[in-house]
Amino acid sequence: MSPVKKNDGQKILLGAGNYDRYPVVEVPDSGGRCSIGWKAIAENLNFFVRQKVLKKTVLVVECYPGVNEHEIINQLQLHFSADLILKSSEALLPPDAIRVLTEPFSGGDDPIFGFLSGLTLPQFFDEDAVRRFQDNVANLKQGLVIIVGVGARIIADGDVFVYANLTRWEAQNRFRRHEVGNLGADNRQMPASILYKNAYFIDWRAADRWKKPLIAQWDFVLDTNNPAEPKMAEGEAVRQGLRHAVNRPFRVVPFFDPAPWGGQWMKEVCDLDRKTKNFGWCFDCVPEENSLMLGLGGVSFEIPASDLVFYQPRALLGEQVHARFGDEFPIRFDLLDTMGGGNLSFQVHPLTEYIQQAFGMHYTQDESYYLLDAAPGAGVYLGFRDGVDAAAMAGNLKEAHEKSLPFEVDQYVNKWPAKKHDHFLIPAGTVHCSGDNSVVLEISATPYIFTFKLWDWGRLGLDGKPRPINLKHGLANIQWDQTTSWVEKNLINRICPLGEGDGWREEQTGLHQREYIDTRRHWFTKAVLHNTQGGVNVLNLVEGEEVVVSSPHGSFAPFVVHYAETFIVPAAVGEYVIEPTGKSAGQKCATMKAFVR
Repeated sequence: MSPVKKNDGQKILLGAGNYDRYPVVEVPDSGGRCSIGWKAIAENLNFFVRQKVLKKTVLVVECYPGVNEHEIINQLQLHFSADLILKSSEALLPPDAIRVLTEPFSGGDDPIFGFLSGLTLPQFFDEDAVRRFQDNVANLKQGLVIIVGVGARIIADGDVFVYANLTRWEAQNRFRRHEVGNLGADNRQMPASILYKNAYFIDWRAADRWKKPLIAQWDFVLDTNNPAEPKMAEGEAVRQGLRHAVNRPFRVVPFFDPAPWGGQWMKEVCDLDRKTKNFGWCFDCVPEENSLMLGLGGVSFEIPASDLVFYQPRALLGEQVHARFGDEFPIRFDLLDTMGGGNLSFQVHPLTEYIQQAFGMHYTQDESYYLLDAAPGAGVYLGFRDGVDAAAMAGNLKEAHEKSLPFEVDQYVNKWPAKKHDHFLIPAGTVHCSGDNSVVLEISATPYIFTFKLWDWGRLGLDGKPRPINLKHGLANIQWDQTTSWVEKNLINRICPLGEGDGWREEQTGLHQREYIDTRRHWFTKAVLHNTQGGVNVLNLVEGEEVVVSSPHGSFAPFVVHYAETFIVPAAVGEYVIEPTGKSAGQKCATMKAFVR
């Protein structure tokens, strides 16, 4: 570790400063298969269209919700002489009809929660309008037809198929800038939280169902995340990259976000913008929201990491995990920085039956806090004091919420001292929150938005407004029997030695028996052999500046990992070796590994 730095009176332990914010999966033999800028994209498409040698060519550009369809249409009009241009958005149902269609899933006035929609993309479209568009295409006997938009492929399969992709993180940024609204809705000026809620529960579900079978059919893929630098890759080059990724360790692209409780640690360790007030979140393994960067002949091409899960679920997850979770990635790693910041919100997560019945999610948000770093005096709120009066606490929470009064958390809840490398287990129904002056590696199940805030310390959100409190949901899920002795026995540092050898030691650190994730910590000064055992592994380097991950069989190129970086080892990899390297050579290092039991 680097020397200690002081910041506003707080001591912040710094890492090596080599955290890689832009990891790339380099794809072999992919040079010349990606175009940059609209001029090059148009030239490439024109050549491909001419190769078809058809009297009538239909060019379909299917878009993920949030893509700037107007820009695509404008650029195609500029570079192509089309005989017919159709916008699929003009075949959508009217906004009022879409509102009726989506109302059962929107959650009404709830600012955060809805119900996971089972809607399919064609249900958003007017069947008569689609037929008229299809007739227009059929009636044109020669020339070029261009169809652009979400659901463009509902109108025609096309002779040339382009998929305009967008990561969910960039979609969220566009919500925040009010550049886009929800699918078929004229609502982009609504609060970004509402746009996100509708996208999470409705739009993205339908779009992903539509997208999955299309991946194998892509002729080209557009990376539209940076409007100033659009890129287009051959569909087979992208698929080649996805097949390559599941046979080696890789990282998704992390993203960082401020928080009302955010701290200063990640600015230093991850080399972030020092002018930003704080960073509370680092999402470094949430494939549903993170992106995957493919290196195509020296060009960085960004796609949603979920595309990998959709296209290669068995090789990535393994047979048993895929059989249980389908094409969903079941493990989440993220960092929570309160160093020099404040407490997280006092909260609880839903029980399995509750999340199923109330929100349509089939598994719940069990989690744990692994202390990646902690300053003196750090602590974690977890479970109740002995003899807690449930009715009194519930009444005080309601009064605090309704009358904007303080709530004395310490009167009801234990705050346990926390130091670096402690591990606190948090099965659903357990009240908890991390205190200030710590950095938590949160290891959890994937349904990451299902947090019921019970108390937020009387502070405001980054928008200057009170953050939503979810007392009705929260009180319905609290497990009141999780008091001092039970928590101490079952949830704190459940360290079990598993084995040791020359230069290594393995420990089981969790999770709780009600949680489907198991975790192992390896301490090592020499090479350690791991095996995925047919299931996906997710790891973070929690001690040491740098390690190298290699194949004992030479099946993938050595992969370097730095302090605090999370990486994924697909099930298909099998055996792999982790060894200290660089400044860490011969030094004591540690990884935390999670996998599905």
